[in-house]
Amino acid sequence: MIRHMDRRSFLKTLGIVGAASLAGISAIAFRDAGISQFTILHTNDTHSRLDPYPSNDPGFPGMGGYARRATFISQHRKNDPNLVLLDAGDVFQGTPYFNMYGGKPELKLMSKMDYDAVAFGNHEFDNGLDGFKEVFPYAGFPFLAANYDFSQTILAGKVKDYMVLARGERNIGVYGLGIDPAGLVSRNLYGDTKYLDPIEKAREMENLLRRKNCDLIICLSHLGFDYDDNKVSDTMVAGHTRYTDVIIGGHTHVRLDPPAMVKNQAGKQVCIGQAGYGGTYIGTMRVFFDRQNEKSFVDSYTTKI
Repeated sequence: MIRHMDRRSFLKTLGIVGAASLAGISAIAFRDAGISQFTILHTNDTHSRLDPYPSNDPGFPGMGGYARRATFISQHRKNDPNLVLLDAGDVFQGTPYFNMYGGKPELKLMSKMDYDAVAFGNHEFDNGLDGFKEVFPYAGFPFLAANYDFSQTILAGKVKDYMVLARGERNIGVYGLGIDPAGLVSRNLYGDTKYLDPIEKAREMENLLRRKNCDLIICLSHLGFDYDDNKVSDTMVAGHTRYTDVIIGGHTHVRLDPPAMVKNQAGKQVCIGQAGYGGTYIGTMRVFFDRQNEKSFVDSYTTKI
């Protein structure tokens, strides 16, 4: 599990005093201290915003766009070939691109950016199961939703519960959770999809991934960060699990900078990240492993693009 440190404490473990950040520390310094690391980049709720916002937009003037995102990802991948790239859902719906092309350009562009996995958001239902099936072949990555049972639908076998990513000497387990479509999505659009309890599925998935010897377990969630009522959220999942290290979230359009830290059932910290709305920010989490193979989040933030 994560042994959370601040930068100052972590730098002391490296024998480096006075450094303002980790960015200027060489790979040799990490190696000599027995530290290995990789980076998670994460996005969510882009809502078909392929182009930047207009320069006169009152909220996000000139921000966002897939071209800027691709450049940002490419630069980071050059520095970290073990990079993990995730999206927490609602890729679809929000601009005429989706109305005209049904999600095809979004999936093609994200495939070119080499996304590793995407959560199945509620707006992925917006053209019905038929519409999703039609554009699904353009996704060069899996959609994840362990608590959606598609077995009695035309999407049977297409949406995965989880995946395991090999990154250097590390195995990274990622499982997906989706929000209850009832009340958000017309029944005729999600059809015979069965919504399963997300906390029960989270526990099932984290135990499965632990048995698969995953060094880090990530929940890729479209449940939403937190609610005032008893609606299941990322904070609730964090508090009711034992082995999930990270939750990458979406749906509630919040920007968590710094990320939220919630204690799980084992008393360990779970790191929760979410990067706003419309592709205007990208979240970055750098995970460092020490000689004892324990994880410490010491660098986590969002970047405006």
